[in-house]
Amino acid sequence: MTAPEGLEQFFLTTVEKLGQLTAVIAPDRIIEACRFLKDAGFERLSTVTAVDRYPSHPRFEVIYHLHSISRNQRLRLKCFLDGDSPEIDSATAVWRSANWYEREVFDLFGVRFRNHPDLRRIMMPEDWEGHPLRKDYPVAGPRL
Repeated sequence: MTAPEGLEQFFLTTVEKLGQLTAVIAPDRIIEACRFLKDAGFERLSTVTAVDRYPSHPRFEVIYHLHSISRNQRLRLKCFLDGDSPEIDSATAVWRSANWYEREVFDLFGVRFRNHPDLRRIMMPEDWEGHPLRKDYPVAGPRL
């Protein structure tokens, strides 16, 4: 698969593997890139997820899986975030489907999505301490 023309203005690097393109995007340009790609025919956001690479730096990857139904093409975007309190802009203004995916990433990894309309826990109880998919989360869970 080739990148949609004009996408190169947003990416830092790209990798193609098994017929799917992965573009690494600077976190401060993710919303611009998402709007561009939606206009280029990637009308469906099928997933937002994350990976904790602790103790590596940058620590977190936020991954977006996009789908062009009309062209039957898929595209993966990655943003790398560092620190104990990672933040990135919310894609909910571009795709409403980002809402629950971003809430799940926030709940389980602690990545904050700026400008999210309802960023609160979705899987763990509201009073849960910590984020259970972080690599430094205690194996036994929080003390109750």
